[in-house]
Amino acid sequence: MDIVKISMLGISGVILGFMLKGSRPEYAFYVSFGVGILILSVAVVKLEYLYDALVKIQSYLPIDSDYLAAIWKMLGISYIGQFTSGICKDAGYGNIGSQIELFSKLAIMTVSMPILLALLETVHGFLS
Repeated sequence: MDIVKISMLGISGVILGFMLKGSRPEYAFYVSFGVGILILSVAVVKLEYLYDALVKIQSYLPIDSDYLAAIWKMLGISYIGQFTSGICKDAGYGNIGSQIELFSKLAIMTVSMPILLALLETVHGFLS
């Protein structure tokens, strides 16, 4: 039931941020940043389970380790991009946050391109 704990932590951070925003707006940002870091640290712990599952899948199937490395890169890009974008938007710099999201999407596409090309080559091999 980690989602309940994380949700309560997030709601508590939002309420505390709203309370501080009127009197001390600079502290509201720090509360938002701190709660974000705490939630991200819990998410990173969950990555260990995901890593073990991917290694188990790799042991069952002949998957190239380069593909799993690409999956990890895409996962990291998405988490880091979303987190930093959210921080920028909370600080009032929505335009920078949107640019970070755009760059993250392009970076994921770049990392995933070899996987897409390998998939297309496999399909082409079946059709030939």
